[in-house]
Amino acid sequence: MSIHSFTDLEVWKKARVLRKSISTLTQKFPADEKFKLTDQIKRSSRSITANIAEGYGRFHYQENIQFCRVARGSITETLDHLIVAFDEGYIDEQTLKNYESQLTEVKKILNGYIKYLAKAKQLPLDTDETPPNN
Repeated sequence: MSIHSFTDLEVWKKARVLRKSISTLTQKFPADEKFKLTDQIKRSSRSITANIAEGYGRFHYQENIQFCRVARGSITETLDHLIVAFDEGYIDEQTLKNYESQLTEVKKILNGYIKYLAKAKQLPLDTDETPPNN
């Protein structure tokens, strides 16, 4: 498969599914959390896909890697917000575990993408291997 856009990246696709699911989940949170936990968890989950996209658009390996690292931080932040939701009784333990599993999967794929970018950054310019953005 050829990569022509950030939307072709497997990590972005998985993070998008997660983001949409979290948006649906937060609709069940109490109204008084609208500008608190609900807003925070939506922002952190949106930050994952947004930073992957922004990094891709930079067209420089090191900048792309840096934005992917920010996305990785947003994965961890999202998990923390989900733990708060569990602690407050807004979600049950199984829901927390399911989201934790999805976040771990996205993080693994993202780590693989970061490793790929770091390796591609080291390739000589005359190589046959063309990375998705250079």
